[in-house]
Amino acid sequence: MLALILAAAIAGPVPTPAFVAPDGDRVLLEVAVSDQERALGLMFRDVLASGRGMLFLFASEERWSFWMKNTFITLDMVWLDGRGVVVDVRANVPPCRLDPCPSYLPAKAARAVVEVNAGYAAAHGIKPGVTLRFDGVQGYPAPGGKP
Repeated sequence: MLALILAAAIAGPVPTPAFVAPDGDRVLLEVAVSDQERALGLMFRDVLASGRGMLFLFASEERWSFWMKNTFITLDMVWLDGRGVVVDVRANVPPCRLDPCPSYLPAKAARAVVEVNAGYAAAHGIKPGVTLRFDGVQGYPAPGGKP
């Protein structure tokens, strides 16, 4: 047990998951990797603090569909491939409290989705073709630049 504690101390603090936008702005991330975490997402929240977002990670690149069921804040959705390159952006997606809620499907396959406050993507230069830099996110982008 002592060896584990010492190893952790030597390795240093674990960086907080974040991405850096093309203009250098940094967003701290909650990371959703399990089916349960991805299903809950940002549901039932009244606010998403400035400089915060949620990263949804998937095991493979597919055209992952998202919706705003029980999400109370307007968001930008950013789909990314396995290298962190933006493949699609859906801006100003409105909340949905009643069934059926519309689904939002990206133009291309993606391995990850970032949700941030509405207007963030346009204000910080996030658009298809740009690469976001991620810090402190285990396994993403994929090592060696593979999707």
